[in-house]
Parts: sequence; structure tokens; C-alpha cells
Amino acid sequence: MRVQLRRCWGPGPVRCATGVRSTPQWRALAGLGVSSGGEEGLGARAREKPPWRVLFFGTDRFAREALRALHAARDNKEEELIEKLEVVTVPSPSPRGLPVKRYAVRSQLPVYEWPDVGPGDYDVGVVASFGRLLSEALILKFPYGILNVHPSCLPRWRGPAPIIHTVLHGDKVTGVTIMQIRPKRFDVGPILKQETVPVPPKSTAKELEALLSRLGASMLISVLKNLPESLNSGRQQPAEGVTYAPKISAGKSCIKWEEQTSEQIFRLYRAIGNIIPLQTLWMDNTVKLLDLVEVNSSILADPKLTGQAVIPGSLMYHKQSQMLLVSCKDGWIGVRSVMLKKTLTATDFYNGYLHPWYQTNSQAQPSQCRFQTLRLPAKKQQKKKIVAMQQCIK
Repeated sequence: MRVQLRRCWGPGPVRCATGVRSTPQWRALAGLGVSSGGEEGLGARAREKPPWRVLFFGTDRFAREALRALHAARDNKEEELIEKLEVVTVPSPSPRGLPVKRYAVRSQLPVYEWPDVGPGDYDVGVVASFGRLLSEALILKFPYGILNVHPSCLPRWRGPAPIIHTVLHGDKVTGVTIMQIRPKRFDVGPILKQETVPVPPKSTAKELEALLSRLGASMLISVLKNLPESLNSGRQQPAEGVTYAPKISAGKSCIKWEEQTSEQIFRLYRAIGNIIPLQTLWMDNTVKLLDLVEVNSSILADPKLTGQAVIPGSLMYHKQSQMLLVSCKDGWIGVRSVMLKKTLTATDFYNGYLHPWYQTNSQAQPSQCRFQTLRLPAKKQQKKKIVAMQQCIK
């Protein structure tokens, strides 16, 4: 069946044989109306087939991989999938700029800073980790709408930090969803393509991001190769299984020794440890835990660990393994390095702090020399947000 693209996919209102205005099928599925601007404005005339003119919206490493794939497709003159590629990113506090901007500048792609979206004509927009709501008026300026590359199996983990929450909650399976952007709400549009992958055991959010960014880039190119068909076959997200992946506050990095199991602490470490170190309190000093490791069974069999009652947060230095052992709700975790004024190995921390304390307080119980939960002031938590791993500039 031949798709009448000029009739069904254009940005402006069209008239059917009855003379009544109709909304293209994919626009109706995405909850969009018809453009009030008629045939004028950005992308006024829809192309029926590639090569497409693409405006890309993105910020971080995950988005950079999608941009890299689009750039490679533009330079592939044999396939003729992308004719024009331009980029929109957001302001960055770093003079180096976000990963997407750095890549675009290095690749000599035109770059605009939000809310400037450039003066050109485009066929389709692509969003990846952009973090800004797009208006219906903007979406309607693209004849084929705007696609979103989202690193989860929607409707699970809607929101700005899906990869972090995937690791934090110990998900065994994740994936990538290519969906249509709907105005005013994040991650609720129709699904055009979705693929699942197993989460590698003990993978960090950074490692999982790399895996999903490659998958998402490949899926995006696949959708663009069959864009009209993909849009027509889009399906609404199911109402069941909806979960949210909100921003992570700095307070999340404060370990709750009495409440969290060793597995929960390691998940937290793998989820956010490369963005913000896990934190605790020792003798009224904030200590950042930089390198966490699992404690093997031979160390756990040490009489020093089994021969006395301990409370969560208790710590001791294990000389043979050269690490700190810290008790939590259900066991022990190992720490190889910390930051207290400066970075210290576990041995340095023991020699400079723990051992002198025990010498001064020889009659004290081990429970008196322990890590305690750090309580950050509410304002500090509000100011210091971890948007997601993707927002980390490295």
C-alpha cells in the first residue's frame, strides 16, 4: 500500500475528499494537532523518502553516540540517508562544553544553543538526553515530528536518570526505546522501536551507558531508514509497568549503614559512584568512600570478624588485604581508598587516623569508632542534583 506522504505527513492542515481537515495518523497517535502555520515555517515541505534533513537535540555521552551515528550516515554518500545535520545543545557551566557540543564543534557541524533552534528547514528532529520539554509548536514544525532515543524499556524508567535507576534497582534486563516526542510531558509518546538486552552482572552505570548508547544509535539509524513506515506502525505505551527515574539528589550518596544491605550499597556505588562518591561521617568529619570492593569468604572467616558483636558502621582495618572493612545491615563491605581532606589508601587512613584513635582511646569499644550516616542539610541536597550520569562532563 502506497503512503501518500504529502497528504498524510505534512506539517500543516490537509483536506480529505470530504473537505474536512484531518490530522495525520502519527500526529494523532502522538497527541498532536495540526500546525496553525499552514505551509510556512520550519520544514514546510515534507520529503517522501531519504535523504533526511535532521536537527539533533542532545547533551551528554549517551547522546553523543547517536550524533556520531547520524554524522557517519551523513558522510556515507552511497546510502544517502542524511543530507543535512545540525545540532542544538544547552548551556554548560564548563568552558569545555557538553560532550555533544564538543563533538559537533570538532566535526564542524552547525551548533545552536537552546532555545535557539536555528533558521533552517528540517524533515525530522532527534532528541537524546536533552532534558528540556519541547513545545507542540516546535514539534509541529518538523514534517515527521521529533524522535527520542531513551535508554530504557518504556514505560519502565520514564524520566531523566533511567540508567542510574536501572543499576540502582538491580534490573536484570534493560534496553532502548525509540519513541515520538509528545509536548509538555517526558517519555510518554508512542513507541516506534524497542529492543531489550541483559544487564551485565555488576556493571556500573557508566559501562551500561556505553552499551545502551551503541544500541540506541543503531536503532535510530534503522528507524530513519524506514521513517514513514515506522511512524505509521507506532504503538501507544502500555498503562501497566510505569516507573519513574527522577533526578538523584546528593543526599542519596549518604550511606545508611543501619538500613542498607551490602548489595544495596554496591548497587548505589555502581549507579552513582563515578559521578559523586558515596559519603559517610566519621568523628564529625565527612569521609568520601572512593573504591568499594566486595569482601571474599576467606576474609569473612577471620575470627576478628566472627568473634565479636558489631553494629552497622563499625570499621576495622584488615592488614592482609590492605582494606577497611565496614559493617552494614547484613554483612561487610570493603573500602580501598577514602577522601578525608585528601585521598588516602585504606592503609594511610588506618595509620593516620584509626590507629592513633585506638591508642588514645584504648578502653573504648569498637562501636565507638564507626562510620555514621551523614545527614546533608535540605538546601544542600536541593542545590546539588545529579541529573544523570550523562550530565557528567569528563
